[in-house]
Amino acid sequence: MKEKHIRIRIEQCLVLANASNCPRRKFGALLLDPERNVVLMDGYNGGPRGGGELCGGESCLRDTLHIPSGTRMEIGCHHAEMNVICNCAASGVATKGAWLVVTGEPCLMCAKLIHHAGLTRVIVVGGGYAGENGLEYLATHGVAVQAVEGPKDPRLSAIAQR
Repeated sequence: MKEKHIRIRIEQCLVLANASNCPRRKFGALLLDPERNVVLMDGYNGGPRGGGELCGGESCLRDTLHIPSGTRMEIGCHHAEMNVICNCAASGVATKGAWLVVTGEPCLMCAKLIHHAGLTRVIVVGGGYAGENGLEYLATHGVAVQAVEGPKDPRLSAIAQR
């Protein structure tokens, strides 16, 4: 894929992240066919389909349960990476050999899904994710990781100011 096309997909992914209702952080993900330079599927983080605006229906479960950001990834919004892979499964779209553009480092749980779905490259729009991520898992399991600059996680600057 040409660099200019990757840049365009990154811009699309950043705009897609705005669809999220999550009050903590908005993530977007695009699954690409690198040979044809087309978007196969998209996703963003948010509550379950038909389950209300947020992960707890009308409230953020992570806030309700006082769970710090970057921990207990099984609680809270469905992640953008999860959504894009599940959207593919529900729509019969093959993921093997596809590339993923995502607006933050995938957590370990999402990294496992990415690997097992057969994705070959993850383009991470950098900016910092305040928690353990799955980048090492991806690299160890043969998924290429490409970091590109992007907007910074506002929580990181707040932590640095303390």
